[in-house]
Amino acid sequence: MTVCRRYPMILTLALLAGLWPAPSPQALAGENAAPTIHSETWINSAPLTAGDVKGRVLLVEFWTFGCYNCRNVEPHIKQWHRDYADKGLTVIGVHAPEFGFERDAANLRAYIAKHGITYPVAVDNDFANWYAWHNRAWPTLYLVDRQGNIRYQRIGEGGYRVTEATIRRLLDEPSSH
Repeated sequence: MTVCRRYPMILTLALLAGLWPAPSPQALAGENAAPTIHSETWINSAPLTAGDVKGRVLLVEFWTFGCYNCRNVEPHIKQWHRDYADKGLTVIGVHAPEFGFERDAANLRAYIAKHGITYPVAVDNDFANWYAWHNRAWPTLYLVDRQGNIRYQRIGEGGYRVTEATIRRLLDEPSSH
């Protein structure tokens, strides 16, 4: 994990080239069960619990505000939040900082305000969530179904149509299948 924290561009290129295996949802604990996101600091929300999101589709994005690729994904995340929140989607940003200035909560809050991010953001300065999700790169998106199982993962930019189609499909699924 040290490589991805210190050399995210190299890791991203290695992932895209197939030189570093992408973490699979099956590798996560509980046979695809999404780990609960824990944070002492939440922005735009009180701390969310598993009960708060039970029965909802989750889009979890691991990101950091200094990451160029994360900034390119950001408009899509915000749009999906606007389009699907009232249909059962909960977007949670997990901010895992790469650099020291990104660890400062005031800098993060200023970025979130300036960029109009309105969905909940969990601060993950200790990378506890990063490790619990077996995450390896910024940005990484996970879609979690209404039963709490990880059903989709996207590392890096792109794949927006596929991601949105997966959001729609998961939202169309019954609450228990």
